[in-house]
Amino acid sequence: MTFKKIILSLLITFSFSAFAQKDGYWDKERATTKEIIVSARDRITIKTEDLPVGTTEIVYRITLLDENQQMANSLVSVLKSIPDPTGVSQGSAGAVFIMSKISGDDTCTYALFTSAENAKKYIDDGKTDKACYAQEEPLSKDAKRLSLDKSTCLGQNVSTIWFGFHSKNWLLNQKVVLEVVPWVDTKLNRGWNQDNKNEIISLCKTSTMAQKMANSDDFCVCILDKIMKQYRYSEFQKLLPIEKNKVYKDFGNACYKDADISKNVFNDLRKQASLLIKQQKYNEAIPKLNTIIGEGKATALDYSSIGYCYILTKQYEKAQKFLQEGEKLDNTELLVKLNLAHLYLVSNNYSDAKAIYKKYQDQNVTDSLSWKDKTKSDFVIFEKAGLSSKDFEKILKLYN
Repeated sequence: MTFKKIILSLLITFSFSAFAQKDGYWDKERATTKEIIVSARDRITIKTEDLPVGTTEIVYRITLLDENQQMANSLVSVLKSIPDPTGVSQGSAGAVFIMSKISGDDTCTYALFTSAENAKKYIDDGKTDKACYAQEEPLSKDAKRLSLDKSTCLGQNVSTIWFGFHSKNWLLNQKVVLEVVPWVDTKLNRGWNQDNKNEIISLCKTSTMAQKMANSDDFCVCILDKIMKQYRYSEFQKLLPIEKNKVYKDFGNACYKDADISKNVFNDLRKQASLLIKQQKYNEAIPKLNTIIGEGKATALDYSSIGYCYILTKQYEKAQKFLQEGEKLDNTELLVKLNLAHLYLVSNNYSDAKAIYKKYQDQNVTDSLSWKDKTKSDFVIFEKAGLSSKDFEKILKLYN
């Protein structure tokens, strides 16, 4: 075994044992391998193959050869033995530099560009101010790893890179070998970058379902996850508007029924309704409570709250309907009982109201609020709302 092969094996072994593998792959099918002759003192550019969606890193190798020299190992074959870019940067970088019989004196400088316009400008004037990377010191070979988070040569809108070379041989032609291999992140390969995800989240936030919620983050993330699993971004973009609406609706319904999300949704609605009731905005609280009831998630307290709102808006038949439903659901909930008593009292059914008020007068409606105190505070609210009754004083005298 040659010395170079021994070194290569050791470097690759070190990479496997020391570093965790990333979730992705070297895309050999869309790797760039090009040989081009550069005339003495000339400048040229080489365009890479289109980078696949989800490219987060590239490894490239540049080699200058004379006519009789050959590469021992292609970059693709070297990287095939290295699990991921972490191995390249943390122990196996040397493997990328291993060449065959390269010993010539030919050198060049080079620069990387992300647009054809800037690459053409480089050909014309040799300036590298528009380059995303420039190697100003002449060399005969080089290899580097560029990553999305550390280099402007890669980005969400970059699909091709132009390599510009300037020959430093003043007399003879040079042969430049350029090899570029992209690393594709498995998740990003589906096209769901940060901007695309935010697009879906923003649309979700404007949906009718999301606007019912105090905090729709979990709901919208749930929809995003389902869309990402079902479609590549390019596939989703090709859907007709009516098809996209159906996708949102179907996935929205599925997420809305998710146990944890729906629990948060309905708790949010209860908090909103409670605040509106405190602000005496009963007409605004009713639809929120109706949403909970309509979804079959109502508790006896929800029925009590909506009954209370209907009493204060003088919709007595609706109040009776919902309060009786709450009583069926939990016959021990005293807030339902109290609101039924209130309903009977303000609708001139003093006899039935009195029986309820008297029956539970010595109990608490919550762990810290007595039936009597709640009755007194409700009567004050009723009078302010124009529901005064001559029978209020009679009930209060019962308690004395």
